[in-house]
Amino acid sequence: MSTATEPLRALLLESIHSDAVASLEKNGYAVETVDRALDENELTARVAGVHLLGIRSKTTITDSVLAAAPELLAIGAFCIGTNQIDLSAASQRGVAVFNAPFSNTRSVVELVVAEIIALTRRLLDKNSLMHAGVWDKSAEGAHEVRGRRLGIIGYGNIGSQLSVLAESLGMSVFFYDTADKLALGNARRCATMEELLAVADVVTLHVDGRPGNSGLFGEAEFARMRPGSLFLNLSRGFVVDHGALRQHIESGHLAGAAIDVFPHEPKGRGDEFVSELRGLPNVIITPHIGGSTEEAQQDIGQFVAGKLQDFTATGNTALSVNLPTVSLPAPAEGHRLTHLHRNTPGVLATINGILADHDVNIEGQLLGTRGEIGYVITDIGTRYTPDVIEQLRGLPTTVRLRLLS
Repeated sequence: MSTATEPLRALLLESIHSDAVASLEKNGYAVETVDRALDENELTARVAGVHLLGIRSKTTITDSVLAAAPELLAIGAFCIGTNQIDLSAASQRGVAVFNAPFSNTRSVVELVVAEIIALTRRLLDKNSLMHAGVWDKSAEGAHEVRGRRLGIIGYGNIGSQLSVLAESLGMSVFFYDTADKLALGNARRCATMEELLAVADVVTLHVDGRPGNSGLFGEAEFARMRPGSLFLNLSRGFVVDHGALRQHIESGHLAGAAIDVFPHEPKGRGDEFVSELRGLPNVIITPHIGGSTEEAQQDIGQFVAGKLQDFTATGNTALSVNLPTVSLPAPAEGHRLTHLHRNTPGVLATINGILADHDVNIEGQLLGTRGEIGYVITDIGTRYTPDVIEQLRGLPTTVRLRLLS
């Protein structure tokens, strides 16, 4: 619990938007900011006494980092992906993780559309020639996007919104996803990725960061793409074999590519960027900026900071990526117990038995489970003894107990 003299501490890394800082400070948090990612050793040395930790995509949260932060309540990933966080370790230590699954969707989609048009019209080549003083008005190799076939691999929040915008440009949309997804507009689902590659003039990846997607797209997949087609990846760097992509660009099999994410990315602005894709014709390479618009970063800052504060104040876990989803309206009076525990039979009965033994009235209660973790919010009156809290905290199944007033 925070006090007037000892506010909760928040550590925000990687130049998280100032709106997040302002929101936290307005609500009484002591906020420390760092404009870059920290490696494991640096972060381990900084997290003692931190209650809220904010990161983006370049900071890795390991179990060792979590072990060094026993007071840590929640982690905010101010981005979409959470594969940089050991979610299992966070759950086992009672640390909630929140991200921004929707906030930068539009920014990514608009960049994809812009890159498809730029590649299809070969704007990079024309731009380079003009800067070199060469006037080349030839239409050779330049096409309209209207009528071309777009293949979307991964039909989630980004892929599905891209589908709608691409269709409005006159493109025919095909998609492949391992999960059942509702096709929007006239988009057509492909049963396999191979089926999609056989028909698409433009292939774009929008998959998540699960380990199973590592190496998803390599030599075999590039070879199956149509001659003269385009390839884009604005999802995760480790899903694509960049060496194979370079070979297919150099051979002329592919007409161009746009890549925004890389297997190994520099940690800070100004650091050297090393890639097999540098120097290739009609290839757009950008420094992981798919969601980097002022609008998206502002929205992400407000959204994730709000989730962190709501969890701290109420215990509600709506949209947490690692804990059971439990949300209960804040009580008008009384106190709230949040009990994160190992999901074994009888825990709820044990909790309620302890409360009953001490004549503690339950005014509201909600339980949720997720795999090996259970989470219950219980609203009680203000009349109870410290023994109640100590007995609940001492249960062998307890991971973390918090008392909120």
